[in-house]
Amino acid sequence: MSRPDLPPTPPTRERSRRHSWVRVLIPVALILVWLVGASLGGPLFGKVDEVSSNDQTTYLPESADATKVQALLGEFNDSDAIPAIAVFTSDEELTSSELDAISDAVAGAPEVEGVADDVSPALPSEDGRAVQAFIPIDGDAELADAIATLGDELRSAVPDGVTVYITGPAGFSADLVAGFAGIDGLLLGVALLAVLVILVLVYRSFLLPLVVLSTSLFALCVALLVVWWLAKFEVLLLSGQTQGILFILVIGAATDYALLLVARFREELRIAQDKGTALMAAWKGSVEPIVASGGTVIAGLLCLLLSDLKSNSTLGPVAAIGIVFAMLSALTLLPSLLLLFGRAVFWPRRPHFEPEVVAAEHGMRSTGLWARLAGLIKRRPRVIWILTTIVLLVGAAGITQLRADGVPQSDLVLGASEARDGQVALGEHFPGGSGSPVYVIVDEDRLQDAADVLLANDGVDGVAVTAADSPSGTAPVTEDGIGAVGAPGTPAPEPTTVDGDVLLQGTLTDAADSEEAASTVRELRGELDGIDALVGGVTATSVDTNDASIHDRNLIIPVILLVIMLILMLLLRSILAPVLLILTTVLSFGTAMGVAALVFNGVFAFTGADPAVPLFGFVFLVALGIDYNIFLMTRVREESKAHGTREGILRGLSITGGVITSAGLVLAATFAALSVIPILFLVQLAFIVAFGVLLDTFVVRSLLVPALTYDIGKAIWWPSKLWWRGEE
Repeated sequence: MSRPDLPPTPPTRERSRRHSWVRVLIPVALILVWLVGASLGGPLFGKVDEVSSNDQTTYLPESADATKVQALLGEFNDSDAIPAIAVFTSDEELTSSELDAISDAVAGAPEVEGVADDVSPALPSEDGRAVQAFIPIDGDAELADAIATLGDELRSAVPDGVTVYITGPAGFSADLVAGFAGIDGLLLGVALLAVLVILVLVYRSFLLPLVVLSTSLFALCVALLVVWWLAKFEVLLLSGQTQGILFILVIGAATDYALLLVARFREELRIAQDKGTALMAAWKGSVEPIVASGGTVIAGLLCLLLSDLKSNSTLGPVAAIGIVFAMLSALTLLPSLLLLFGRAVFWPRRPHFEPEVVAAEHGMRSTGLWARLAGLIKRRPRVIWILTTIVLLVGAAGITQLRADGVPQSDLVLGASEARDGQVALGEHFPGGSGSPVYVIVDEDRLQDAADVLLANDGVDGVAVTAADSPSGTAPVTEDGIGAVGAPGTPAPEPTTVDGDVLLQGTLTDAADSEEAASTVRELRGELDGIDALVGGVTATSVDTNDASIHDRNLIIPVILLVIMLILMLLLRSILAPVLLILTTVLSFGTAMGVAALVFNGVFAFTGADPAVPLFGFVFLVALGIDYNIFLMTRVREESKAHGTREGILRGLSITGGVITSAGLVLAATFAALSVIPILFLVQLAFIVAFGVLLDTFVVRSLLVPALTYDIGKAIWWPSKLWWRGEE
């Protein structure tokens, strides 16, 4: 019962209490939601290989010849096994006892776990110093473990002085599996450590770096949860390459968005005593650039859906999902944590409530690196942007030295490789393409015509046709027809037919991943075109992959530029400013690629680059590089409304200089972490993006864009209101 002698509680106090409870409950609820999502996604880090594949054929368009041939191979040999080649070599001619020991070792190979039964006999070389055997590995076996165990068993069974290599498609696939093995642990650990060190150095705080890193890690866990299940239900294709890029992209982007909000929060705490008021003002000031930045990256990534290669087209939605959760974590989880901790999150350098100091500064510090740089741009804008442009153009000239037309399979993995060494040994004693034949599927009535085309090509050492009733599963084909096997007078085996088609296998003279072998496949396709034959195999898969990748690069890059330019026009309400920003970003990309080409050729001596390297480099450098211009120019536009365009440019640079530079360092460090994975594609992408981001952060965004826009003045906002109503 209420007491009439006490005055009622004022309504404003009740509302204040309810508001206080809401301010606590909403952040706690959001944190719990993210915690549940992260707890479900975290355990999936070690299980990505269950839903991913590194088989190149899986990612080819269905219309490619190599894809069609791969789909039909199982109907001819009724096996999904991956062929491995065991190569035995000796410095001297092998003795009969050594040959017997090798034959016994090969015959016992099916006893090794993961090895299929249909192992070929041991085949000596003409020089007598090597033996090869074709040993298929079960398609559902743990490839890396099966290859390692097989190698150990064979080495223990042969005499001293005989060297054993396991190569072929299975050997190279095992190398890739081993190369990607560090993604869940090493890559993630290095990336997080690099970000932590940078954040500690920038903020000189202990708690804030942990809060920001938690935001990034929770975003990654939830993104992985969604991607994993989509891959599980075969909605998306996932590979080790895509997985690595997803990890780095989410950590880098989420940290960048977090830094922008944290910097704005620190600003607002100096003019607002209440942490909730300061956070709301910071959130409102950050949401537009974060959403615009993330939306730009997502739009650029989704342009990859136009790709013929599924390895490119599936990266788009996978990475876009990662960016969505990076934005969500920065706009929901991070504000919740900041609201709970308040000023304590910056300890021991807590921002003080000092509105009179901020008013005296007029919102912009008059000292410091960025203030001095703004002063320099104010005095010499035209000199700065012209000199900067010339330097960037000189660097971009190196792009003519970039070799991005594909690399041999043997060079995909960096460092020591038994499969690579085995291929070299194989080529010294046998035809280089042994074990990785070119497959030709043709109508049985045109079998001899197709065989004659293969036999007439200098790049083909021998031809056989699949024949189920042959002891070896194949029968040789010569100009005189299918050769007899066994005792004289034995009839030739009948070719295996599937819907009236037969399967020919041509042994290539050159290594299957060499340029010479690729040329042979292209020649055969041209010569076989008149008889409707399909040409596939390892070499054909590589050829089709490179061709599709080049097509994707030429199509998608212009589309991305157009899409991002339209987004910038909507964001800045201008036409001229977005055009200038795109041109400067493209110039930055060209310089990054030019320098990368010189480094790849002259320092690392790489044999070349995958055609997708420039495409991926462009997507990340343009989409992510434009982020910093968005961060800068949205603040410049905000300041220009109150102080005029030229003053707004200087103020925007001074205010955002520190946070954007920190964001650039974080993003460069996270992409540089990709280089710990010994995969050529990822190492090259790591250098291009890391160098390009630093170039964009310290040169393009700090010098070129501010100086150029300052020199132009308010005309950069044409045709918006700021152009015809604003001040210079």
